[in-house]
Amino acid sequence: MPPPPPLGRPRKRGGRAFDPALDDAELVDVRAQLAQGRWTRVRSLLGATGDDWDRRGHRLTVLGEPATSAAWAREWLLAEPDSADAAALYACALVSRCLNGKGDKDHARDACLEAGRLAPADPTPWLALLALSRRHGSDNETEQIFAEVCSRHPDHHHAHHLMAARLAERRPGDGPDPMHEVYAFAAAGAARAPADSPLALLPLVAHAERYRVLAAQGAAPRDPVASEHWTGRRARQVIKSAFDWWLEWEREDHPRAGVDLNFLAHAKHCEGRPAEAAALFHRIGRHFTPAPWSYPDRDPYRAFQAARSAALGTA
Repeated sequence: MPPPPPLGRPRKRGGRAFDPALDDAELVDVRAQLAQGRWTRVRSLLGATGDDWDRRGHRLTVLGEPATSAAWAREWLLAEPDSADAAALYACALVSRCLNGKGDKDHARDACLEAGRLAPADPTPWLALLALSRRHGSDNETEQIFAEVCSRHPDHHHAHHLMAARLAERRPGDGPDPMHEVYAFAAAGAARAPADSPLALLPLVAHAERYRVLAAQGAAPRDPVASEHWTGRRARQVIKSAFDWWLEWEREDHPRAGVDLNFLAHAKHCEGRPAEAAALFHRIGRHFTPAPWSYPDRDPYRAFQAARSAALGTA
């Protein structure tokens, strides 16, 4: 079964460009500068980001995906060999190349470990390594790397999403199985996080990842709206909990808030609640994300547009 698409550079999906930078205007500008070899702008941006680990991970992941990023990061490293920022960008760029079927996995892994050595407190090199292991590593290795991320930032949003996607694929033949380990993982992650943490939506993400796996196997309809996966008791519980959290907290300041909004809008659409979905689509604006609209292997932009038009038309 195909894994969720990696985050990275803008790319076409059904005639519409998806930009993983989401609403981070500074990131969009600096990414364009990096494409021209101006890595000093990256240094300034990352310096201003500081130890906001979710934002740092988001920005480095996005900056690392363009094809030219590895070369420019390498040039930066040659100029400043002790720069933890340059090492982290180089590691993210090499991992991105591997996820796109290019580059050497061992080289990328070594770059992540070196970046981690230069900045022991930074979870970002371990996040990059987790993205690599989520696709290519063993279960034990992936779990150990996830633990390294969480030892530095227990509520790391992107890392929890990667782990949920990986866990959802284990024991794939068990069907909806309410005791599947991905549900326990998500519930525990949400319970441990602070009340205002967007990890409150992790059980909903886990439910979507499980749907991806079941639909890819033919154990659930390929049209999520036609699937009981989104209308059963568990679905109603996780969707209500996620929507209630959003109504109370709505963390627009989080760098990956757009990811959560897309998961929630998708769930409300599949649940058949167009008015609530419409409110979410208004918040999303133009910042759609491939996941979960692509699940199991649909054109994400067309699926997003169809759901958005149905919700706004009904509203």
